[in-house]
Amino acid sequence: MDATASQVAIETNLKQFLLVLLVSLSAATLPRLFSWFRQIPYTLLLVIVGLGLAFADVRLVDLSPETILTIFLPPLLFEAAWNLKWQELKRELLPICLYAVLGVGIAIAGIALGLNQLASVPLTTALLIGACLSATDPVSVVALFRELGVGSRLSVLMEGESLFNDGMAVVAFSFLVALPLGTADLTMQSALIEFVRVVGLGTAVGCSIGFGISYLTQRFDLPLVEQSFTLVSAYGTYLAAEDLGGSGVMGVVTTGLVLGNFGSRIGMNPRTRVIVSEFWEFLAFFVNSIVFLLIGDQIRFDVLGQNLHIIVTTLVAMLIARAIAIYSLSAISNRLTEFSIPLKEQTVIWWGGLRGSVSIALALSVPVILPAREEIVATVFGVVLFALLVQGLTTKPLLAWLNLLGSQPCQQQFSEAIARLAALKRVLQHMAGAKERPGVEPEFFRYRETLVKGEIARLEEEIETLQDEHPDLRTFAAEQFKSELLAVEADTYAEFVRAGRLNRELAPFLQQDFTEEL
Repeated sequence: MDATASQVAIETNLKQFLLVLLVSLSAATLPRLFSWFRQIPYTLLLVIVGLGLAFADVRLVDLSPETILTIFLPPLLFEAAWNLKWQELKRELLPICLYAVLGVGIAIAGIALGLNQLASVPLTTALLIGACLSATDPVSVVALFRELGVGSRLSVLMEGESLFNDGMAVVAFSFLVALPLGTADLTMQSALIEFVRVVGLGTAVGCSIGFGISYLTQRFDLPLVEQSFTLVSAYGTYLAAEDLGGSGVMGVVTTGLVLGNFGSRIGMNPRTRVIVSEFWEFLAFFVNSIVFLLIGDQIRFDVLGQNLHIIVTTLVAMLIARAIAIYSLSAISNRLTEFSIPLKEQTVIWWGGLRGSVSIALALSVPVILPAREEIVATVFGVVLFALLVQGLTTKPLLAWLNLLGSQPCQQQFSEAIARLAALKRVLQHMAGAKERPGVEPEFFRYRETLVKGEIARLEEEIETLQDEHPDLRTFAAEQFKSELLAVEADTYAEFVRAGRLNRELAPFLQQDFTEEL
């Protein structure tokens, strides 16, 4: 009987999963069928579709915090960390740490103060709402900014903050949720000790697993096995860190950074790195498609209406607190580092600080015995809905208004032209060595050669025209060339390590020279 019930449960869950996947993939095709939908980032389009289902009272599946945190969050965090370049992250480490640590504290205090003073919400409840909404959600931010294709530095700042501040937010929530239960004391010392312990333990687990797999993959060259190791490391790090009492979020982020910036260099050849990167790109798309659809589908409009006053108060307090945090902490960072953050970029960081699935997961994990649980859940859902739809849909116009989209389309066109030119020149070199190949008619050979040469000439003219019309592309080309040279140098060190001729990978020797010259 138990086996039959278990089989029925498995079939039911599989049907629900396939239904969610079918709806999300159908939403992905809408921009191809109707051009108007191309103005909406894919992730936000999924939220809107989910809202439509919720309005029609069609519930695809019950969304639990365990599902989000354990199944969906690790691959999304790992994929973002895997693609985050350590050199760029290191340059922006001070502002990212300020946003991720002090910014979370300011957000919690600002939201709690606003709710307590303006909406007469009890302080313990207000602090819990603030903790749920204190972190910018990596799922939302990373997906949105990749859809918009913003500049590299702004992406690093947003992604770095969203990846690292979850550790602070989860620790703060765990501490504050114990207050109304009477199992914790609100002291700065105890909170600081708990934060250091949880984040430190998660980071240590992430480093151990990341470096362990990095050195393990040096022993063999099996792309599918190495790809599988990265998947196991994402989930394994999260579960191990949580079981040991640390931060699973910080563990996964650390593992992703180590494998993406170190392990993939010393333990994987270029072909394997491409295979693994494409696998994680697919997995991130797959998980994002499900998460954002389910966020919209879980909205309860009647409950939102009953708590509208508190939701509006929370929104105002959250935006004001984030403005205080971003502008003040950016000013501190600008004084302490040589890489200042312009006011325009600060404005985008402020407005682009979306909330999403992590906030919802924290709200849903509030103990049922707390009388204010429904109020907390409703408030967080309302704020997340506003953030994803209003802030999310207006971020692109804001970037355009501030001229921060810049020459992204031109840079993309320029990069594609450079790539095609390099590929066709390689084709031409191959043809030069194959003139006497048996079975190939000379006329056919000359015809193909003429086509290739004509396309090369056209591409060279297009590249020159683009550089004349957009002089900043020359700087962009120099930066790309610098990255290529550094990559070649790093790959050479990795080959020596794999061959046993070096016992560690060296830092790129040319980094300082390139920085000074360019």
